[in-house]
Amino acid sequence: MTTPADAKRAREALDQRLVPLGPAARYAPPRAGWVRAIRDALGMTAAALASRMGVTGPAVRSLENKEMSGGARLSSLGRAAEAMDCTLVYAFIPNTSLRQTVERQAASLLEAQMKRVNQTMALEAQEGEALAASTRAQLEALIGSGRLWSQRDAKR
Repeated sequence: MTTPADAKRAREALDQRLVPLGPAARYAPPRAGWVRAIRDALGMTAAALASRMGVTGPAVRSLENKEMSGGARLSSLGRAAEAMDCTLVYAFIPNTSLRQTVERQAASLLEAQMKRVNQTMALEAQEGEALAASTRAQLEALIGSGRLWSQRDAKR
């Protein structure tokens, strides 16, 4: 099981590696899909690609259609890439940094907890005020708890 410290180190390492990639929109597939776009750019027919992949022409067209609908297998795309002297790259690119995703989740959990506390204090005619330093410490405690994603109060 990954410890919170290990998760933090992994987040930092992945952020350092992934954030420079920029927005995911940069890697959006061409309208016809990557297989068809690269094949057309190379001037390669479906039959020629099929021969290089060891499949039939209709299998190539099927792969191109499946890629467009999101149903292509990575192994098939990898074979097509190799047959066109390309490399298939598979990655998850965070919409923000992983650090920001974790901090946003912790803030959402803390907000839900504070709402419950304030409700209880209002019922007992008590006033409460969260201090900024205390809030930061609570966020760090939530992040380090290892239970950040298993809380039922988490907002999405």
